[in-house]
Amino acid sequence: MENTYGVPAGDGFPGTNPKEAVSLPAILLMVTSAVTFLWALTNLATPVGPEQLEQLYNDPNLAQYRDVLEQNKGTIDWFVSMGGRLAMFGPVILLNALTFFGAFKMRQLQSRGLAMAGAIASLVPCCGTCGCLALPIGIWALVVLAKPEVKAAFR
Repeated sequence: MENTYGVPAGDGFPGTNPKEAVSLPAILLMVTSAVTFLWALTNLATPVGPEQLEQLYNDPNLAQYRDVLEQNKGTIDWFVSMGGRLAMFGPVILLNALTFFGAFKMRQLQSRGLAMAGAIASLVPCCGTCGCLALPIGIWALVVLAKPEVKAAFR
């Protein structure tokens, strides 16, 4: 009796070959995570000098907010310090490095757990410049990784 309940893997239809199915979402995740990683690394490495802060505090366009700026001067100074920038951009750098490495492993069909972790890391909101773009790509990657033929193809 013939099996009419499913289609065997690798039948020529797009997306049924596991290597082809993971290729495009993995590449897109690598591109978005690399762009965001470089953006965050640039922001982490770019210091804000005292002259730039003075320019902010003395800007005539912000005169109506001068009292608020003075009240929050310590907080503003902390956020532009190395510790503040590390607190803001460090998690973005780590999550995007995980996303890139997971997508790299997904494209090679190695380490399904790392590929899943990378796809899940891409779903973290406010994770950088490509956050909104990476969200649907991360969902797509998770859907592809959940397919039985893709699960079976991982080493």
